[in-house]
Amino acid sequence: MNRPSPRNFSAASPFDLSLPLPLISFCFLPLSLHHSFVSPSLKTLPFHLPICIHRRCAMSFKKNKEPPLYSLTAGAVAGAVESIITYPTEFVKTQLQLQDCGTASARNGGVKFKGPIDVLVTTVRTQGITAIYRGLSALVIGTAAKASVRFFAFDQFRELLKDSQGKTTGARSVLAGLGAGMTEAILVVTPTETIKTKLIHDGNLAQPQYRGLVHGVKSIVQAEGLGGIYRGVIPVMARQGANSAVRFGVYSSLSDLIKARKGITGQLPTTYAFGIGAVAGIVTVYTTMPLDVVKTKMQGLKAKELYSGALDCAWKLFKNEGILAFWRGATPRLARLSMSGGIIFSLYESTISLLHRIDGHGPIIN
Repeated sequence: MNRPSPRNFSAASPFDLSLPLPLISFCFLPLSLHHSFVSPSLKTLPFHLPICIHRRCAMSFKKNKEPPLYSLTAGAVAGAVESIITYPTEFVKTQLQLQDCGTASARNGGVKFKGPIDVLVTTVRTQGITAIYRGLSALVIGTAAKASVRFFAFDQFRELLKDSQGKTTGARSVLAGLGAGMTEAILVVTPTETIKTKLIHDGNLAQPQYRGLVHGVKSIVQAEGLGGIYRGVIPVMARQGANSAVRFGVYSSLSDLIKARKGITGQLPTTYAFGIGAVAGIVTVYTTMPLDVVKTKMQGLKAKELYSGALDCAWKLFKNEGILAFWRGATPRLARLSMSGGIIFSLYESTISLLHRIDGHGPIIN
């Protein structure tokens, strides 16, 4: 049988899904690894890609394993939306963790914030509503890339860790999550978190030195080299590894339980995914908070002068401020990760389902 000529993907289709260029860059990372699952005509796609993947794409993968393009796309969409919605809580958490470094409240008359609500009210009153979104651009780009890499890496690690029956137990899901977290920490999280933290910290100085994301990155690299945006990489790897291990472990276990009890096959309904994701986020907060606090301290403007390393930072924090200091900022982080877990997992499941429906309407190649 003669193979039909490749479809012209530049033609408009009611089943095409156009995505902005920043997300597309994440979606096509695995093409070199799994070249066979996409039509060769993808190489000639126009600037704004219409994605319409053939039904054979999903069939070429083993059961329960999503095509890499699906994982990357769904992860990027979920991460970008989540970061925009929850950013004020991230801003508040970072402010509370940084204020003991000596400069966090300089624009607040040198008075320390009393708590999460005080951070929001005081910041808006003295600096305007836009101040609580300082550093947002770095986090949106970073979170989209982070979630994209996280879900893709998790799927790959989970596939490698399946048992002889093709199943992934709770313990294996935890290991897959650990691997995914370490991967995202090295590739994405450390530089974006460092930039975000420095931008927030700088904004609290009496005379901020950074004029925005691009200028901030350029200034940091000029002053400290590339190592300046990889400050605190060890605690970030520890935090992200623990975060993903706990979050994916809890989510996978509860997801399997719900599916078994309700007789659900395929993707979870949005309400279930949101609820389970929120529970996973709550568990993650309290188990990994100390790592998050040390990470933030290590990425502050004066970290290079104050600490010789992550262990030195943790010891000084314990000695000077006590054990409870390791859970400073837990309330806003709890608000963020409970919402974040629900938003990310429900959006991820919904986007995967959408991609499968789009794929199901594609042309069949015999």
